[in-house]
Amino acid sequence: MTTEKSGHKKSRGLMAIAALKFANGFGLLALGLGALHFLHGDLPKEFAHWMELLRADPHNRYLIWVLQKLSNVDEHRLRQLSVGTFFYSALFLLEGTGLALAKRWAEYLTIVTTASLMPIEVYEIYVHPTWPRVVVLLVNILVVAYLIVELRRTKGQPH
Repeated sequence: MTTEKSGHKKSRGLMAIAALKFANGFGLLALGLGALHFLHGDLPKEFAHWMELLRADPHNRYLIWVLQKLSNVDEHRLRQLSVGTFFYSALFLLEGTGLALAKRWAEYLTIVTTASLMPIEVYEIYVHPTWPRVVVLLVNILVVAYLIVELRRTKGQPH
């Protein structure tokens, strides 16, 4: 079903993909801001403090694993993380805005960027298969397929 707003036809599928892109974009923005927050702090100490406040089991193997990973993160790595997350956040927010406004360029941009990351996702699933990775890959395949069908359907129509 499509809705009519200010002369543009917007499908529910495009709006759902836009919402997904906005969620990813704002999530990455929050992650990037969090990385900047810890830039001059002691990340493992802060994590341990929060686990103590939340009364988490200090012997939990998952929490110990996270703490070990965090101890390897230095300022340079946090800067890299924040730059990367800000870049992808901006990209996702740009895609989401374009799709929400029913812009054809946003459909092409989303197809290219989403499809270009699929080989990495397939490799990651091959090396370390997990259900969340499989779900992300399947969602991305559906997004690309939907957008290709949408572009073909609306070919020649003003967008």
